Amino acid sequence: MTRHSLTKLSKFLSLVLRHRPEKIGLSLDTQGWANVDALLTAINKTGTEFTRETLEIIVTKDSKQRYSFSPDGKFIRANQGHSIDIDLGLEAIAPPEFLYHGTAERFLPGIRQNGLQRKGRQHVHLSSDEQRAFTIGQRHGKPVVLVVLALKMHIAGHKFYLSENGVWLTREVLAGYLFFPLI
Repeated sequence: MTRHSLTKLSKFLSLVLRHRPEKIGLSLDTQGWANVDALLTAINKTGTEFTRETLEIIVTKDSKQRYSFSPDGKFIRANQGHSIDIDLGLEAIAPPEFLYHGTAERFLPGIRQNGLQRKGRQHVHLSSDEQRAFTIGQRHGKPVVLVVLALKMHIAGHKFYLSENGVWLTREVLAGYLFFPLI
């Protein structure tokens, strides 16, 4: 299987596990878990050959570690990024003093006015690493990295969660908790 076809399958997996499981007739439980056998059957019914081995390759090779298997390997879910209502079962924890958000320069006027909004997703995604945030920002245009005063937010009562793949999650980041780059 080529890298291109694995990328395409991974994106399709992201679509059905994060946003539209009904597209293939799949059901997720309240915590976002899908039965692996049901997932494979549903994907194969679309005419795409998809095996357990392919699924394991995608999960283990994904650089962003988007997916996790249950301990018994019978279920799979996306680690974060859902636009559908699910409960990842994460406990709120204190974040480090600073977190980072990568975006494109063209979005700065809206962010200065409204802060970081989750839009159609359940959470705003933040990184503990500036370079990772920069890489994420590159996907959207000329990249910029915003510094989030995460610990200050936490002390003020905002909740933070750490997903299984190391992405920090929160409901929103008000503009007053952001340092903007000088451009």
